Amino acid sequence: MEKERSNDLVAVRDLLRQFVSERDWSRFHSPKNLATALSVEASELLEPFQWLQSGEKSELADDKLTAIRHEMADVLAYLVMLADRLDVDLYAAVLEKIELNRARYPADKVRGDSRKYSEYGE
Repeated sequence: MEKERSNDLVAVRDLLRQFVSERDWSRFHSPKNLATALSVEASELLEPFQWLQSGEKSELADDKLTAIRHEMADVLAYLVMLADRLDVDLYAAVLEKIELNRARYPADKVRGDSRKYSEYGE
């Protein structure tokens, strides 16, 4: 299963490479520009949730869910392109980050508490 997930990201990367190549856009995809685009798309993802009580699916009309799905796709696409540009294995990075967070946030110590790791005493 782990290998399949990694392969899914590689397939997405390859689709994006082809899409960008067909349009001769790679010259515009510097790491800075990709990070900026990622931030813009992440901000656009917030818009359908604005003014909602919680943003649970039950509060969202079909058109809002579609908009959210499309913005999520944009965020993923720019993240994958940025990782590709910087030679980052996103799947490995997530596994690494989860291990770091396990150490920072031991379940028996932080269960049900949302404070940042630096706010917990020794």
